Amino acid sequence: MGTVLTRDALVAERKKLKAAGKKIVFTNGCFDIIHRGHVDYLTKARALGDALIVGVNSDASVRRLKGPSRPVVQEDDRAFVLAGLAAVDFACIFDEDTPYDLIKAVVPDILVKGGDWAIENVVGKDVVEAAGGSVQTISFVEGRSTTNIIKKISEQ
Repeated sequence: MGTVLTRDALVAERKKLKAAGKKIVFTNGCFDIIHRGHVDYLTKARALGDALIVGVNSDASVRRLKGPSRPVVQEDDRAFVLAGLAAVDFACIFDEDTPYDLIKAVVPDILVKGGDWAIENVVGKDVVEAAGGSVQTISFVEGRSTTNIIKKISEQ
């Protein structure tokens, strides 16, 4: 089971992992209402390295990005559930609209986003590549999304 860490604690943990020669993978998102697509994506991301760090948008950040009715699940619960997944080693909540500052602090070896992102548009690409890392995308499980789940519930 993974751990939810503050940014400072995550940076300290990253230093230990780097000293041990571990390859660190980073991804981020809202992860509101965890579903099969999330688990599949995170499992594939984790397979790319030795440890997976997940940046989790804060509640305020999700509201700014998705609207006033989101998130459905509060940030502490989303981070706790993510950290409980076998694929996730560390989760860290960030309040900015993008994870750029968190990526600059952690400097992962591999930065991962969903297949709906063009690699040249991935936030933090410059930081990771400047440090010798890479950026990769992973395809989503078709038809699986939090928006679809919310829509189905609202139709009941």
